Amino acid sequence: MIRIDDRLSIAESEIEETFIRASGPGGQNVNKVSTAVQLRFDVRNSPSLPPPVRARLEKLCGQRLTNDGVLVLTAQAFRSQERNRAAAQEALVDLIRRAAVPPVPRRKTRPTNASRLRRLEAKSHRSGIKAGRRPGPDSE
Repeated sequence: MIRIDDRLSIAESEIEETFIRASGPGGQNVNKVSTAVQLRFDVRNSPSLPPPVRARLEKLCGQRLTNDGVLVLTAQAFRSQERNRAAAQEALVDLIRRAAVPPVPRRKTRPTNASRLRRLEAKSHRSGIKAGRRPGPDSE
């Protein structure tokens, strides 16, 4: 089990990892060893995630979510398979943690009376400035 927080965890069987060749520098090692990790997690069909968390996670994933609802994370920052594997799992845990936090509902607020008066005073001041720029009736 991979622990997300005190009430949420996912089974390791829900995660599918494949190892691919990493791009970028690395000499001969890059050409012969598959160190990059491609982690796949089926968000839509996961029994571990409650529906609200699942919906928020789908929004958070963006381009990393396939049409079938599978989250694909690739980690290739390190030269060892184990460190890339840990980095991919940590990225998944971080995404789910962020999705587990419900958004704070917006509270409607109204401008104070003083701020409303300041706004109206600023408007009339600006209006006076612009009125002063206009030519008067006897300017011709």
